[in-house]
Amino acid sequence: MPSPSTLSPSSESPPDTQRTVLLDVAFLRLWTGATASGLATWALPFVLGLAVLDRTLTATDLGLLLAARTVGFLAAVPVAGVLADRHSRRRVVLWAGLASAAAAPVLAAGLDRSVLLMATAAAVAGAGQGACRPAYQALTAEVVDADRRQQANAAMTLSVRVTTLVGPSLAALLAVFFDTGALLVGIGLLWLVAACVPGRGKPPVAGADRSESVARAGRTSFVAEFTEGVREARRHPWFLAGLGALTAVIATGYSATGVALPLVSRDEYGTEVVLAGAMTAYTAGALAGALLIARWRPRSPGWSALAGLAAYGLAPLSLVVPVHPVVVMAAYAVAGVGIELFNVPWFTAAQREVAPDKLARVSSLDFLLSYGLAPLGLALIAPAIDAFGARPVLVGCAIVCFAAPAAAALVPSARTFSRTPTRDDTP
Repeated sequence: MPSPSTLSPSSESPPDTQRTVLLDVAFLRLWTGATASGLATWALPFVLGLAVLDRTLTATDLGLLLAARTVGFLAAVPVAGVLADRHSRRRVVLWAGLASAAAAPVLAAGLDRSVLLMATAAAVAGAGQGACRPAYQALTAEVVDADRRQQANAAMTLSVRVTTLVGPSLAALLAVFFDTGALLVGIGLLWLVAACVPGRGKPPVAGADRSESVARAGRTSFVAEFTEGVREARRHPWFLAGLGALTAVIATGYSATGVALPLVSRDEYGTEVVLAGAMTAYTAGALAGALLIARWRPRSPGWSALAGLAAYGLAPLSLVVPVHPVVVMAAYAVAGVGIELFNVPWFTAAQREVAPDKLARVSSLDFLLSYGLAPLGLALIAPAIDAFGARPVLVGCAIVCFAAPAAAALVPSARTFSRTPTRDDTP
């Protein structure tokens, strides 16, 4: 039987809940920057959508700009993962935020003048967004001590959900007083906050070891360093299994939400109320889930997280046959709770288990696969619905959402999201 020092954090006594991370100035600076970047990330497609409404852009132009932003995001994520492990995570956040901040006024300048200029700026903005993701994830592990990271990650995701909930109303209100160009400049100011407010964390490798690591990295190609991050991810079977499940759920469940939910709301219910109600319920559920997981420490955190991820299958399942709108909204609320019961332990486990000097690269692999493949799911689900009908496609999406986390749970280390055995795992 292993000694207590070798037991995973999930089997230890819970951390001191009185030491709230919200009183930590370093974390509050990081949280403010991450919140600003999240608001700016959300606001850009919404503001560009307003430009379509006032006929400054066409729908085709909007699609091109959003595609350019996605390309920039996907191109930057792996590069940023390498840079954030090779250099200061704080510096990567700074330059990524400054790049997106500089792109915003260029977008404004290109309105009704040059779609090519706007597409270039959108790609730069997407690159800044993509570069921030793994850097913020790794910086959280530097700023917050291990016993409060789950609380910190819950606070991070709360900011995202609150932004999603209040953002549309705030943007619509500002649009009454400002034109689209001014709103785009405002997005640039948000990126300045994201770039400049976070402080410096403790380096993942200290002293001479850190200098030696950076010097060695300078002689190694980006591909080789990213491959080293992939090898680190492969050392954690729970991570590979969870990432596969997350990617499958996002590619199917999120696609059903993005494409099938509006169609069902229009064709089956004849109103957009079901669409708006379901999305609001999902966000409210996610807020509740984040608040719950900030303090709850389940005995089997990996299995609990994967069960939460599987709950997303209720969303497409609720659309298979006509039911009362309240049933659809309730299903989306449960899916929202479940996704945060997965997200927060997932991020916390990566920060705990992955080698600190490779965390940004492993995080970039996470974002690259899970969110990078989402556009593929969105692109395929509409033709699938046209070919097979909505009902079979929605049933298929629900089955994948249930089955993928269940399969991931069969990996032994998935129970605790840790390669270290717990007392319960010891014969």
